[in-house]
Amino acid sequence: MSGKIGVNYGREGDNLPSPYESIQIMKSIKVGQIKLNDSNPEILTLLSGTKIHVAVTVPNDDIIRIGSNDSMAEQWVRNNILPHYPDTMIRFVLVGDRVVNSNMDVNGTMEQSLVPAMRGIKSALTAHGVKNVKVSTTLGMDVVQTRFPPSNSTFQSDISDSVMPKLLKFVNGTKSVVFVDVYPYFAWSANPTNISLDFALFGGNITHTDPGSGLVYTNLLDQLLDSVTFAIEKLGFRNIRLAISRTGWPTAGDIDQVGANIYNAATYNRNLIRKMTSKQPLGTPKSPSLIIPTFISSLYDENRKIGPETERHWGMLHTNGTPVYEIDLTGNRKISEYKPLPPAVNNVPYKGKLWCEVAPWVNEMSLPAALSNVCSIDNETCAALAPGKDCYEPVSVVWHASYAFSSYWAKFRSQGAICSFNGLARETTVDPSRGRCNFPSVTV
Repeated sequence: MSGKIGVNYGREGDNLPSPYESIQIMKSIKVGQIKLNDSNPEILTLLSGTKIHVAVTVPNDDIIRIGSNDSMAEQWVRNNILPHYPDTMIRFVLVGDRVVNSNMDVNGTMEQSLVPAMRGIKSALTAHGVKNVKVSTTLGMDVVQTRFPPSNSTFQSDISDSVMPKLLKFVNGTKSVVFVDVYPYFAWSANPTNISLDFALFGGNITHTDPGSGLVYTNLLDQLLDSVTFAIEKLGFRNIRLAISRTGWPTAGDIDQVGANIYNAATYNRNLIRKMTSKQPLGTPKSPSLIIPTFISSLYDENRKIGPETERHWGMLHTNGTPVYEIDLTGNRKISEYKPLPPAVNNVPYKGKLWCEVAPWVNEMSLPAALSNVCSIDNETCAALAPGKDCYEPVSVVWHASYAFSSYWAKFRSQGAICSFNGLARETTVDPSRGRCNFPSVTV
């Protein structure tokens, strides 16, 4: 396995450099591995002759088809791997992305097709003499029910009883690895008063001892990784290795997304790289001295990602290819050799009222459809916008959309609603209300 740092080359943006330009950039910053969310033939062709190792992904939508018929697996390998291998150094085929998750239907067709699809891909690779490409899939941390302390960890009960034993049996039998998305940011930001930021950023000033195993932890990433390993062992598998399919730290986010800033992102990724590129592999307290293949999220900020504002700010590079912050993927540069970073200003959770409004950069032409959609949810969300009501005037699509967004968010935030509306809205601490019209707010 390679100890060189990998990156996720995501392309959910409308302003990104071309694949050719991107690969030139990756070569210049010495990216060791690339993980793709698909098996894009242009990118795989451009990577031919480079020394960059590649992980490709079978899309979730293809799993049922491939898992139901070995000939479909053979066709997928023939179309997506054989034209590029071995000139392009494909090392992993990841069948699906977070198919196994806390919300999965354990009896669903896709979930039941996952391991058969993995077996089919592996058999097709072997039949064509492709022996050094590992087949796996990507899990999210939500598959682990209990994470702290790691020695108490277990998988979610329905997953533990159904798909995980079959998945682990395949991985064990083929000497593959389990890929896991591991984001200390999310674990810390969900509980910033009880989890030290220094611990999440590899500061090394705080240790936690697992009372069950006696293992001593100096950082949150190791705790999360070992929680997966302990959960795996409880199912009877003792030598399965892990890879990190995605990790990183966001450089910006919504007002109520604590700690999303350049200082923390640079600190996390620099320390992560130093750990993962150590000449003597460090592993984790549970699995010391092991190389852990690691892919940072992500190469670029991706402005077409949906969800909270952090989703669009994981990139190490701006879309023009310049760094968001200085980073050395080889791990050779000492932390002290970097220039000072901008100070972090949001490491403490925001307390107060928030409103949701149309983002100032939005094209007004995109608002009417969103406004109509939000107002169709129920009879109350946009009631104040009716003619003659308190918020009808001014008669402006921006004004009406801002009210609708804020009203919807205030009403449904407890059920998971976010102030995004496909990138049309942003949070604000300034009350947009005027005259008789009072905008609903959220208190955090």
